[in-house]
Parts: sequence; structure tokens; C-alpha cells
Amino acid sequence: MTFLDRIFRTRRDSAALRPLYDSIVAIGRDPSWYREGAVPDTVDGRFDMVSAIFSLVLLRLEREGDAARRESVQLTEIFIDDMDASLRQIGIGDFVVGKHVGKMMGALGGRLGAFRSAQGDLAPAVRRNIFRDSPPSEDRLSWVAGRLDLFAAGLGDLPLDALVDGKLPTL
Repeated sequence: MTFLDRIFRTRRDSAALRPLYDSIVAIGRDPSWYREGAVPDTVDGRFDMVSAIFSLVLLRLEREGDAARRESVQLTEIFIDDMDASLRQIGIGDFVVGKHVGKMMGALGGRLGAFRSAQGDLAPAVRRNIFRDSPPSEDRLSWVAGRLDLFAAGLGDLPLDALVDGKLPTL
């Protein structure tokens, strides 16, 4: 396989995961997170919700081991490209976009670690990673954490093929 074959094959493979990524973003942008859950409806709040959903999907793929490793990497590349484009769209200059994307990837890594170690109770991770230790109320925190728990459980029941095709659990 030539270098160009690898590049273009990766792009084709990534394009196949675009419906999954678009589904992740759609769930993260669902208005109910911001209305009923009182997640801040800001650029940061929306990033927090998209990255929370994205993290749960990556953790589900992680459970598949080598069978889904390539999909995890390609999905993460789509996420990085989208964050880069979003930053540029809101006016972040070329010289600092990389630094901002690096911080976003660090935040994503933090969420992955927090959700991985949550052991069935996402509330502490939601408090730290979505509300930054200042939830509007315990009811709102419970609502968001409970909904994310339901989503994670639905992911666990989803066959890998359906997941990769972007057929995510409904909330």
C-alpha cells in the first residue's frame, strides 16, 4: 500500500464514521440539556456536553478492544478536525488554534478518565466536568447525570455495527 493509498483510505474510512459523529453532536446539542438540565448554554457548556457524549461513545468502543480501535482513532480525528474548524469559525487565530485544541483534548482526556472510573455513578464526574463544581441545584445535577447514565446503559446494549453506523440510543 502506498502512502497516498493510506491517506485516501483513512479519509474514506473516516467519512463512514461521520454519521456517528453527527449523532454525537446532535445529542450533545439537544436543548433539554440546557433547559431542563441547566447546563450553561455557552460555547463552553456546549463543548462540555458534546465531549461528555463523545467520551461515553469512546468508552463503549474501548470495551470492544482491538475490534474498534481504528474506529476510535478515526472518530477522535473527526472530533479534532471539528473543534479546530469551530474555533476558527468563532474567530480564534491560526497561531493559537493548536493550543486551544490541545486544551480541548486534555479536557476530553479528563472526562474519559472521570467517566471510566465513575463505576455507575456519573454525578461526581458531571459535577466536576460539566458544572465545574457549581451545579445550579442537586436536582439539575441528578437530571444530567441520570440522563448520561441512561445513555451509557443504552450504548452498552447497542451492537457495535449499529453504533458505528451512528444509531445511538435515544434519550
